[in-house]
Amino acid sequence: MVVGMSTKVSQASLLTLKNVTMIFGSQTALHPTNLDIPKQKTTVLLGPSGCGKSTLLRLCLGLMIPSTGEVIFEGTPVTSESALELRKKMGYVIQDGGLFPHLTAYENIALMARHLEWTEDRIQSRIHELIKVTQFPEDGLTRYPVQISGGQRQRVSFMRALMLDPDVLFLDEPFGALDPVIRADLQEDLKHMIQSLNKTVVMVTHDIGEAAYAGDHIVFMKEGRILQEGSFEGIVSKPKDSFVTRFIRAQRTVSLDKLLEGHAI
Repeated sequence: MVVGMSTKVSQASLLTLKNVTMIFGSQTALHPTNLDIPKQKTTVLLGPSGCGKSTLLRLCLGLMIPSTGEVIFEGTPVTSESALELRKKMGYVIQDGGLFPHLTAYENIALMARHLEWTEDRIQSRIHELIKVTQFPEDGLTRYPVQISGGQRQRVSFMRALMLDPDVLFLDEPFGALDPVIRADLQEDLKHMIQSLNKTVVMVTHDIGEAAYAGDHIVFMKEGRILQEGSFEGIVSKPKDSFVTRFIRAQRTVSLDKLLEGHAI
């Protein structure tokens, strides 16, 4: 299926945003934005609530079409016509998992594969690969979302997002609804999972410790604009805006202080 005219982009980028804006009525949610999402790296969209990071994520997914500018995925513009086909190459996990309560864990994971008419043998084989990667208990596959813990529900969400072996995994505040212990365990498991699968990941968070732990490429946002991007160390050592400094200081913890050792911030 032809999903759009090919557009030249950087060989090192999976996704490119060119002069993208998003306007709702009189409100500009995203000002003109240019961004390259590198392949096989974890890009973290970081900033306070309402800064435009989830809007940017949804534009990349094709869940919204930009008011102006262009989003390009693997050389193909993301449009209302191409988005449905392109999303087969994208995995998406939201904060509360978004599982269907009337389906078992297995049925939630298999949903898109069954829609695409995979054989049951192929579905079973893929799910058994994923439970090893995510460390989900096999006997939990027959349970409904209400019968498993919050951490297990999120592991099911990760498996559903990975079921079609997507080129990129989008995570919108994936740990925000979890308690600190479960959150820490999942963060560690997610990092190992990403490394083992060699996936491109785009994650939204307002937690700078989480960004520092998971991110190779940090994109710091405020009021619909990118203030700064680069490595965590680069942003900490050379903040380009006073708001970046204030944001980091506001979230200082013992664990974050260890990461900040040697920096004056």
